[in-house]
Amino acid sequence: MPQLQLHKSPLPDRPSLPTLPEIYALYADFVWRNLRRMGVQPASMDDAVQDVFLVVHRRLDDFAARSELKTWLFGIVLRVARTYRRSLRRRLAHLFEAPTQTLEAVPSAESESPLELVTRKEASILLHKLLGELDTDKRAMLVSVELEQMSVPEAADSLGINLNTAYSRLRGARQMFEKAVERHRSRTAERTGGGHE
Repeated sequence: MPQLQLHKSPLPDRPSLPTLPEIYALYADFVWRNLRRMGVQPASMDDAVQDVFLVVHRRLDDFAARSELKTWLFGIVLRVARTYRRSLRRRLAHLFEAPTQTLEAVPSAESESPLELVTRKEASILLHKLLGELDTDKRAMLVSVELEQMSVPEAADSLGINLNTAYSRLRGARQMFEKAVERHRSRTAERTGGGHE
């Protein structure tokens, strides 16, 4: 009796993915920047970055490439940041201001003057403070779309929400951020006398 041979149909091709070291080289700054924006404190940053890449290492084989790698990474960043914020709330009653040496990224140019460095540091600290006034969902939406320049569909994918919710959350985030900016301006005007003599 002839042997029946079964032919397996080939699996659909998945685009080749970079290796973990390549992902780290490409996205370490992105991960660090967004962990900080999502409220991870400076003292925990190294551990949080390591935790993100441990998750990437464990789940890279499961990544189906239905979304961009950056979008997938942002979702991991959000979950790790949430865990660190929760842990911090349990350990500390009071949050401390970010130290002035904390920066969004390395200096953008070697020719950056001391005044430009200080201005950028102050802007970075203010950005983190204002983002801290938003609830976590709106903050994540604003960071992904406005700061990381993701499309709203990409951000929705990262956050695991539908598109209508994403657009609604983005509108709310923008409004809340503008109110936070106005409160900051008012407080600054009160401290400096606001020009009312």
